[in-house]
Amino acid sequence: MGKGFIHQDFLLQNEFARVLYHHYAKELPIIDYHNHLSPRLVSENHQFQNISEAWLYGDHYKWRAMRTLGIDEQFITGKASDLEKFQKWALTVPYTLRNPLYHWTHLELKRYFDIDSLLGPDNATDVYQYTSSLLQQGDYHVQGLLKRMGTELICTTDDPVDSLEYHQQFAENNEALTMLPAFRPDKAYTIEDPEIYVRYLEKLSSASDLEINTFPDLLEALEKRVSYFHNMGCRLADHGLESLPYPKDNTIDPENTFKQIKVGNSVSMEAITSFRYHVVLFLCQTYHKKGWVQQFHLGALRNTNLRRLSEFGPDTGYDSIGDFQQATSLSRFLNELEKTDQLTKTILYNLNPADNELMATMAGNFNATGIKGKVQFGSAWWFLDQQDGIEKQLNSLSNMSLLSCFIGMLTDSRSFLSFPRHEYFRRVLCNMLGNDVQKGLLPNDEKWLGKIVRDICYYNAKEYFPF
Repeated sequence: MGKGFIHQDFLLQNEFARVLYHHYAKELPIIDYHNHLSPRLVSENHQFQNISEAWLYGDHYKWRAMRTLGIDEQFITGKASDLEKFQKWALTVPYTLRNPLYHWTHLELKRYFDIDSLLGPDNATDVYQYTSSLLQQGDYHVQGLLKRMGTELICTTDDPVDSLEYHQQFAENNEALTMLPAFRPDKAYTIEDPEIYVRYLEKLSSASDLEINTFPDLLEALEKRVSYFHNMGCRLADHGLESLPYPKDNTIDPENTFKQIKVGNSVSMEAITSFRYHVVLFLCQTYHKKGWVQQFHLGALRNTNLRRLSEFGPDTGYDSIGDFQQATSLSRFLNELEKTDQLTKTILYNLNPADNELMATMAGNFNATGIKGKVQFGSAWWFLDQQDGIEKQLNSLSNMSLLSCFIGMLTDSRSFLSFPRHEYFRRVLCNMLGNDVQKGLLPNDEKWLGKIVRDICYYNAKEYFPF
């Protein structure tokens, strides 16, 4: 394959952009405040056996690309060897031109393994053997990979029933890197399948040491778990929702809905929405008491292919952008907290680019005296965390709010090789500002624009989160 294209000025199209990136953004530490990394692998300082284990396991971005190319599932989630899976991925890579996977793949090969060559079928075996041999070296263990990218802090995503034992073990044995949990209670209000929900309640009951027989018991159990997470250093919550719940019929009793679900009866969509609203509202009030930051990831249409869901399970590459109505329920839900002064710091993540301006303007409705950017329009995520999606999010934020208050990028990833996404974001940001200077839209003020870049890439997040 040919020579690579990830040079020092990758994505930086003019001199001012290059100055901003190299002098102000490049060397900043990383605060990765939302990801799906395994706390166990971090705590145990896992050593990957090969590049496929580190790169392909669980990466549904890559799986979708391989399926699109028509590659047999045995080389994706099946029983093919790790070498064979990597060879099929290498076959796929040249066909990913203009997909962010093409940039990410070569950026990660360059940053972690100093590989300049373009990946393809001709060099797949050599790259597999070389990278796998490096991954066997001591400084290529999980913590070494994080250190290599200048990572200062990571926040994992954890269910209320999780013991957080690995966070505790890690905190006792590591000072160079901070790993904190983030509270993700989606299963506590997902009641569409009563049988699955009752099984989850048993786990929550055990974790909270509380018998859950009533709706108030459920809220008490969740509050106990919030307190447990808080004592373990947690300062963030996260919710994955199609849209924020706000019931049209506010007379539906969540206690009655809970009783119906407990005995295995299905309930109406109105009852589901009302139940979810009452649980999430209570949790948000609890976060406010604790001084946490709450995150809402909105707009994903999940598990669209039911045949594949039954075969592979969730989070395997069969989700998509949804077109849910967001504005009314979002404004009413946030206002419900605001009117009693119980709205804590909030980050809104949007998956549908058609709603970018909506989210940016909604965030501006609920800011507060003395708090810089209290409600954030969060970074482009999932299908949108590529150059075009990042630029659109930054432009919407700039036009409707203050870009200078933005808390920047995160990986939202399950891969320990994904941290160059912070570099990718920083390059896109610096290039946008550099282009504006070149066009005469911004002043040629290196010192001030450099400060704005440093704030967005690191210092705003450092100030925003109560770690």
